[in-house]
Amino acid sequence: MLTMNDISVALEVALSYKELNRSAVKRGLSPSDVTCVTPSAGWFGPSEEGRRVIKVQCFSNQGTPNFYMRPLEGLTMTVDIDKKVVVKFTDTGGEIPVPKATGTDYRFKNQKEPLKIKAINPISIEQPLGPSFTVEDGHVVKWANWEFHLKADQRAGMVISRAMLSDSETGVPRSVMYKGFSSELFVPYMDPDENWYFKSYMDAGEFGMGATAMSLVPLNDCPRNSYYMDGIFASWDGTPFVQPNMICVFERYAGDISWRHSEIPVNGFDIREARPKVTLVARMAASVGNYDYIFDWEFQTDGLIHVTVALSGMLMVKGTTHQTVDQMPSQEAASGPLVSENAIGVLHDHFITFHLDMDIDDTNNTFVKVDLVKERTLPGQSPRKSYLKAKRNIAKTEDDARIQLKLYEPSEFQVINPSRRSRLGNPAGYKIVPGGNAASLLDHLDPPQLRSAFTNNQVFMSRQFISPFSMVHALTIVRVHLFQLSSAFSLR
Repeated sequence: MLTMNDISVALEVALSYKELNRSAVKRGLSPSDVTCVTPSAGWFGPSEEGRRVIKVQCFSNQGTPNFYMRPLEGLTMTVDIDKKVVVKFTDTGGEIPVPKATGTDYRFKNQKEPLKIKAINPISIEQPLGPSFTVEDGHVVKWANWEFHLKADQRAGMVISRAMLSDSETGVPRSVMYKGFSSELFVPYMDPDENWYFKSYMDAGEFGMGATAMSLVPLNDCPRNSYYMDGIFASWDGTPFVQPNMICVFERYAGDISWRHSEIPVNGFDIREARPKVTLVARMAASVGNYDYIFDWEFQTDGLIHVTVALSGMLMVKGTTHQTVDQMPSQEAASGPLVSENAIGVLHDHFITFHLDMDIDDTNNTFVKVDLVKERTLPGQSPRKSYLKAKRNIAKTEDDARIQLKLYEPSEFQVINPSRRSRLGNPAGYKIVPGGNAASLLDHLDPPQLRSAFTNNQVFMSRQFISPFSMVHALTIVRVHLFQLSSAFSLR
């Protein structure tokens, strides 16, 4: 991980480099108008072995805080952090103008003209008796039938541990998950240009989701009656520091329906049953350079855990000589669309991967892949030609549990405890439901993909060894992209 000291050293070396000042002056900028950042550290071959090198690129902050929209295109420095020297300087973008600052200031107070939309009246959710959850010892969250440990982590951002759900019939807490967190965010940009090829971020591993989590804004980031939690982290020299109010916990009601059913009165039943959906949310927001990631772990009273990640912030743009699409000789040849005058939004991906250490009713857990297959009816058997059949496959090796999602070969994924049965004999378990997913199209030998080979599969389960005698624990460690956990198929 790059420490703040590493970044400070790199920027200090870069900003004092005379060639940078000359390049800035050629673009009509003074040194005070220049802001520099350290993009992805990356790894691109043996020439970097044994060296701690980082790229540095710069922007114009003249007239706007949104310097990301004003790149000094073509200018890249490679800094050796240990030797504190610039080992390579390139500036191939002298003919590319710096995009204008007009209209780039995103601060609400600095908007000169109001938006041409009808104003929204104030809205507020009231809790006259206060929130229904409690936080004990600063970390143990209790709400409805849920109890879990919540902490801030310098690398992962937010970690949920020892999640337990009370049995609705006995009231006895039952374990669901030992630990869950976002393990990595892989963001490769798709431009082989000398000044862009290395932009293949590992936001958690290189910068830290907790280290980049700023204080949440009350009433805007989190609603009224939220509970706020600080992060206590270690700086580069071991000195502790506080990241204040980086996590919030709150109850959410957005007018959604938890469950409902009505009966048409033709059969004598006049029933309209509906229950509102109130959930508990643990939230954090990390500002990793130009992008802001908002993580929500949402707990429902029916036992479901729903995790979402929202993306906000600014684009990372590439400078160009073109001001309109008509000036571009080939839009398809560009690395992305023209998003503003002299600015291209480079095509890129965001792969967000989660580590789920499941403990369904203790540690004797098994991963099950349920394939939905088409069966054809026999001649004369039925007016139907085909139907679906669920075929269960218990993973016996890690290779059995490396899953690539396929639209026309659908599967469901379950973590079960075969030793804990319901009164009907079904094993207790949870279903893992992948959310929005994508497959990396990069070559498997491409340096960014070598570092992020975990994205070659959308679900990857591994066993954990827990004793010095190499006894295999039946615990499942699941790595999966955006997901939700559902107990709908039988926690009882």
